[in-house]
Amino acid sequence: MNNETAAANDENINFQSRLDLAELQQGIEAIRQEISTVIVGQQKMIDRLLVAILANGHVLLEGVPGVAKTITAKLLARTLSLDFSRIQFTPDLMPSDILGTSVFDLSKSTFDFKKGPIFSNFVLIDEINRAPAKTQAALFEVMEERQITVEGTCYEMEAPFLTIATQNPIEQEGTYRLPEAQLDRFLFKITIEYPNLEEEISILQRENALQERNKLENIKPVLNSEQIIKYQALVKHIVVELQLIQYIARIVTNTRENAFLYLGASPRASIAILNAAKGYAALRGRDFVTPEDIKEAAIPVLQHRVVVAPEREMEGLTSQEIIKQIIDTVEIPR
Repeated sequence: MNNETAAANDENINFQSRLDLAELQQGIEAIRQEISTVIVGQQKMIDRLLVAILANGHVLLEGVPGVAKTITAKLLARTLSLDFSRIQFTPDLMPSDILGTSVFDLSKSTFDFKKGPIFSNFVLIDEINRAPAKTQAALFEVMEERQITVEGTCYEMEAPFLTIATQNPIEQEGTYRLPEAQLDRFLFKITIEYPNLEEEISILQRENALQERNKLENIKPVLNSEQIIKYQALVKHIVVELQLIQYIARIVTNTRENAFLYLGASPRASIAILNAAKGYAALRGRDFVTPEDIKEAAIPVLQHRVVVAPEREMEGLTSQEIIKQIIDTVEIPR
């Protein structure tokens, strides 16, 4: 055994004694296995969803119709023993349809607040870009502060509280652009691509084998709310060295100075990368963050928080490509 191997083994022993992530990893792997019985491929998307749970962040799923955005969110909800609600956003949806409303009680001659579907642990918002600005604004407070204020009364959300929203990037009729302030409240924006040929064949084979069975009926709950809260607290203790914090800051600062971007990322994005990188470290069984964790988190955290300069957008440049260029140019700490 050489000195490097001995040092690595010593580090692993110390690592295990510092923070025990074994139970967390078992739970995450069990969720992966349950989801993989229905979803073919899309491993990166599934990992990002799991990181979002560990980092206590909201997710925006974007993809064309038919790429399993909604079913993935429902699958994830099935694997968690949490209160679940689904809200279908439409142009006529009002804020009270989400948050709740006061109802007059004749027997008491008082108004009682009837909670809306947002009062849940896991909220799926389908086609979020179909609701107008007034309804979108109703989500600002609850997504950021985990509370809502109605008629001067503050109502706290029960932990854990996670929102997954879906949107179709192609269809424009009857849709509204999400405000930047709302986009900034999503930890990740996950873009779902088409499956490749082999994955498409597997999808068809599974669908053919199902016959009359419901594809979700055999999904078993894996984690409960207490376990999720415990894992989220554990992830916060993952170590991030000073040079890696500086690395995150340099990446985000570069977005504000980049000529290809009209709008750079805010300090909230820096915090989001930090938290997501800790989630990736936990997912990989480490109690310390590496540059690879930060690079993995940077694109889904930043791509919806920056605005491409109009002339570059006309040239076909995307925010993902520009962020990747930034990551490639910022020096990796040693």
